[in-house]
Amino acid sequence: MIGLRSRTALVLAAGLAVLSGCAAPADTADAPVANTVIGGDDRNGEYVPVNWMKLDKNHVAGEVEWGQHSGVSAIDPNRVFVVTWGDMDKAGKVQVADPVGGPTHMIVVLDREGNVIENWSQWDTLMHTPHDIYVDPYDPAMPVWVVERGTSGGKTMEILKFSNDGKELLMRLGKGETPPASVNEARGRKPGPFQYGQPAKMAFYPNGDFIVGDGYWNCRVIRYNAAGEFLSEFGSCPTGSGPNGEDADGEFDTVHGLGIDRDGRIYVADRSNDRIQVFEANGTHVATWPNVNSPACVWVDESNAVWVCGRTTNRMLKYDTEGHLLYHWGTFGGNAGGFDGGLGGFARVHGVSVDREGNFYVANFDGAVTGKFSPKPGADRSRLVLPLMKVGSAPTN
Repeated sequence: MIGLRSRTALVLAAGLAVLSGCAAPADTADAPVANTVIGGDDRNGEYVPVNWMKLDKNHVAGEVEWGQHSGVSAIDPNRVFVVTWGDMDKAGKVQVADPVGGPTHMIVVLDREGNVIENWSQWDTLMHTPHDIYVDPYDPAMPVWVVERGTSGGKTMEILKFSNDGKELLMRLGKGETPPASVNEARGRKPGPFQYGQPAKMAFYPNGDFIVGDGYWNCRVIRYNAAGEFLSEFGSCPTGSGPNGEDADGEFDTVHGLGIDRDGRIYVADRSNDRIQVFEANGTHVATWPNVNSPACVWVDESNAVWVCGRTTNRMLKYDTEGHLLYHWGTFGGNAGGFDGGLGGFARVHGVSVDREGNFYVANFDGAVTGKFSPKPGADRSRLVLPLMKVGSAPTN
């Protein structure tokens, strides 16, 4: 039998041990931790925003400036291509070339300092709402493609291909096709290969084939060969026929982003359904990633990571090819100029690109600017949006 004095000693020892254990975390929390940053909110991830895009000589600060930016394509950091929906005045009115003309400043080329070095005004009359722009990553001639979304009663909905210097129109798909007058008319017909319903996005294959996300009104992904000849299509319009009343797999409501991974699988931003759908190259459905709020674009980088632009969350979201969310960065800019005097921040992300030096570009539809971000010195590469994946190539680390 343990005596009273012995029992008291044991209780005191146990109490001291408990108190010592409770004190340890407080001591640890108070101790300085090496290599940490005091404050900050990591709004730009592993990037430093660059005060980049300048007004053009045709602009008047505070009076006529950049309008809505819908797309950007950068391979060469000295020739960055941007498409806009025309210049705007301070009241938000789109400026036109003359009383019967259309918007101006539709395609511009910028250097690494953000200066406009080319204004392709010679092609302004072909466009009304250019939705995105691409430099073909596989073609050594680096042709420039523009998806012209068109309007219900205006310009034809087309796919346009230009020489890299802007001097030649090399291909024009959809020319002469009568555009549908409404979404109901578009979805009430079986469209032909070039009868677009507000097309939105593109992606490319090494052999010259390319795919078009068509789009806002039509509900399909179309594949063409290098000559612009129709090959195949997949997708159908929303019916709400899924098991819980949602749209079924393979049905689209606003195709607003396309990406292709190293194995040729296609990732579709099904924007109005708040999801990403994945397909084999032949259009066979593979997977659906739900609860991705309003995805605006897809960028599969050279590590085979799938980056998705969150249009309303103002984020870049990194997924693996199975759909696991790995990381995200980005934040709303707060106003048209973004925070920090116009540096950083997203304002309804609409298109992104990365140049060969690793600089990241974002077309802010509401921000009236295309932003540029450069990697921080010593940046964690796994948190950077890398240059575009080349189909069939080995992923980088």
